[in-house]
Order: sequence, then C-alpha cells, then structure tokens
Amino acid sequence: MYKQEIGKVILRVVFGLTFFIHGLSKFQDGISNTVGYFDSLGIPGFLAYVVATIELIGGIALIFGIGTRIISLLFALIMIGAIFTAKLSLGFLGNGQMAGYELDLLLLAISFFFIFADKSVLSLDQKLFNSTNN
Repeated sequence: MYKQEIGKVILRVVFGLTFFIHGLSKFQDGISNTVGYFDSLGIPGFLAYVVATIELIGGIALIFGIGTRIISLLFALIMIGAIFTAKLSLGFLGNGQMAGYELDLLLLAISFFFIFADKSVLSLDQKLFNSTNN
C-alpha cells in the first residue's frame, strides 16, 4: 500500500510540474502569442489567460496535493479542448512540424486517474483536512 502512495505522489508531482511549466511558458513567451494562437483556432483569445492561469496555479496545487480532483477535472477539460481543437487533425504523432495529440492523450489519462483515485495520504489535502473519507 505504501509503495502505491509513493507512486501516486511521484505521478502527481510530475503531472503538476508539467502543467505548471506549460502555464509559466505561456506567460513568459508572451501571453499575446497564445491569445493569437487561440484566435487562429477560432477559440476566444481571452481563454488563453484562463487556460494559462489554470495550468500555472493548478500545477502548483497538484504538486502540494491541494484540490487534486477538481484541478484534474479542469486539466481534463483543457486536454479534451486541446485534442479536438488543435491536435486531432495532426494525428497521433503529428505532422513533422507540430506534435500530435500523444502527450495530450497521456495527460488526459492521468487527469482521469486523479479524478477517480482515492485521496493520497501524502497530500496537503489529507494533512489539512484530515479526511478519512475518500
């Protein structure tokens, strides 16, 4: 049982770090670039701010194990949106110039894992709220 908890923590931290870095990158590279990209896909540009903020703050929250299910649900919605609006037409592995949806699909699967998984005993949620219910 303890090995599974360690594995869950490693997965949660790497998952959170991945989204944090993606969100940070959107702001560091100039959020206006992401806004323009969203516009080019027919997605309202202001959603770039929403997505980047969710990735940034949600990534930090996951690293510490705060609101894991809710954040994972938001990440799942982002990944579904990314797959169907930007990546599906590129194929699983991409077109040689842009990546396909393989990473997005993996992140979606990890999101679902955390949506349905029991709370980790090695999370701030567990420590702060000391919930025995899963």
